[in-house]
This record gives sequence, structure tokens and C-alpha cells, in this order.
Amino acid sequence: MATLPNSKLKKPAEEETYQAADQILDMTLRPETLDEYIGQDDVKKHLDIFLQAAKKRKQPLEHVLLHGSPGLGKTTLAHIIAKEMGVGIRVTSGPAIERAGDLAAILTNIPNGDVLFIDEIHRLHRTVEEVLYPAMEDFALDLVLGKGPGARTLRLDLPHFTLIGATTKLSSLSSPFRDRFGNVYRLEFYRHKDIERIIDRSARILHIEVDQPAQELIAARSRRTPRVANRLLKRVRDFAEVKNHQRVTREIAEEALTMMSIDSRGLQPVDRKILEMIITQHKGGPVGVQALAAAIGEEVSTLEEVYEPFLMQEGLLIRTSRGRAVTDAAYTHLGLTPPPAASQRTLV
Repeated sequence: MATLPNSKLKKPAEEETYQAADQILDMTLRPETLDEYIGQDDVKKHLDIFLQAAKKRKQPLEHVLLHGSPGLGKTTLAHIIAKEMGVGIRVTSGPAIERAGDLAAILTNIPNGDVLFIDEIHRLHRTVEEVLYPAMEDFALDLVLGKGPGARTLRLDLPHFTLIGATTKLSSLSSPFRDRFGNVYRLEFYRHKDIERIIDRSARILHIEVDQPAQELIAARSRRTPRVANRLLKRVRDFAEVKNHQRVTREIAEEALTMMSIDSRGLQPVDRKILEMIITQHKGGPVGVQALAAAIGEEVSTLEEVYEPFLMQEGLLIRTSRGRAVTDAAYTHLGLTPPPAASQRTLV
């Protein structure tokens, strides 16, 4: 088993090297082919057909839009698509492309047939998004040179490329933009058994011995999200190494996850704080999302994109026309007794 460097001996440069090594380790856990990719069976089935058809025609794949909660594998799927097509991939993000010129520099230098992956594509500026329209449809770039009466337009031909966009907020994309993607896939939260398979695969890659009961425990607390599952596995590994355990048992995993304040359903302190705030301060809800975000000290976008999806999937939180409200299951999970009229009130 690998031995981590002693934190007391780290210098700043060594700390940066250690963090870089950890990022490389994250990349090694990513599957590289559709066969290795666990879960999302419907998406894989459709993608496999489109990939085979594109390769048979010897044409680039149609543009792809992936949407779903963070950590479900959108970036991984983008890299898999590029690898399956046998082409390169250029990675960027919506906030990084500030001007149309930034996009033009990327598109004019991308090799023919390659993939351009834009993460957080919903954060593209509208003017940049409009430049993408002819680029996606006609593989051409329309630029305006100069200003005033002397201004003229210039159309540049672009290499044929595949745009893959990833977003957690599909509704933030304009309808004309969404319609230009030939393939649109929603990634769902994973089944418990699929998370177990992911943990088993990652443990073998990391050379960690993890008992089956320990895998089941980690999977149960992974929020049905592969990214969380891999993160918890590595933190349990760290705990086991520090405690000089050669094998991760259910007891060791339980002790490590308890130390991280992750409960039996995968709720973290912020999750419980959200539910407790609604129950104690707002009698179970409903409460407006802005008031709730201010009360727990989080941004509204963080609340909506990071915490709420899982809580709603678990049946602990619901959205009503008047705000957020907890369910009877939330009371029970926190060891509280639901008020008699809780169910009727939260559905109003």
C-alpha cells in the first residue's frame, strides 16, 4: 500500500506536487471506454449506436449535450466519446470564454474531427453563444471587422468538429441553442448496486483491500454519485493507513465516515443544517429559497445545484409554489416526530 508523505515535513512546493499527484490519481479512476463506464445504461446504449453510425460513415459525431447534477460523469463521458471516435479533445468552460474572439481562437485551431468540450456551457455569454450557431450548423465563423460605416463581415470556414456541452442547468440554455445539439442526454443519480461496482473498481485501481460490507456502507453514503463515492473511498483509505489497517472493514469504514460527519443516508452537515433550519425556524416550511440560503450561509445557486437535488431524490425535501418544505421522512431521519398535519401542509 502507498504511504502518504508526512504533512509536517511538506514544504509549499512539495504541497503543490502532492495536490497535482492527487489530481492525476483522480484522472486514473475515470473509465476510458463505454465498456468500462458503469451505470447510465440507457445513455450508453444510445451513445454506442450513434458512435458506431458516425464511425461507419467516417464523419464526426453530431453535437452532444449532457445535463444532470454535478459528479455524475459528464466530463468522463466527453473524454470517452473522444477516445471511442479516435480523436483529440479540447477542454474549456463557459466562464473561461469571455469574448467571441476567445471562441474564434479555439475553433480556428482545432484539428478536423476533434471534440470541443465546454463544461458549464450554460454560463456562456449570449454574444458568444450566438457566434456558436453558425459554427455548429455550417462549420463557419462570422466575424465583424471594424466599426461604423467601414465595418465588414468576414466568414471563416472551420474544421468539422463535435461540440460536447455539459450543464447542471438545462433551462438556462436558450431554446435555439439547445435545438442545435443532435444528441441530448440526461444523467440520472446512480443505483446503489452501480455505486458498489464503481467503488470495487476504484479500490482495485488504488490497490486497496475493501471488504464487501465496507463497499456497501461507502456506497450507501455516497449520495448516489460516483465523484462522491471515489472521494469517500480515498478518505477511508487515508484513515485506514493512518490507523495501520491493511484491509478496510465495515467497522473501519463506519469509523472513518462518522469522523467525517456523514450519516447513514449520506447527508453531510450542510444537508442536515438545511433540514433542521426549515424544521426549527420555519415549522417544516414552506420557506423561500433566498431566505433559506441566507440562513445557512450559502449561495442560492449552491443550494439549488448541489444540495437540493439529492435531498429531493431522497424524499427529504420538496419544492412548493411557496418555497421549500421538508417531508415526514426528514423528521424521522433527524430523530424527530412529524407534526400531525405535516404531510398536508407541505403539499400546499
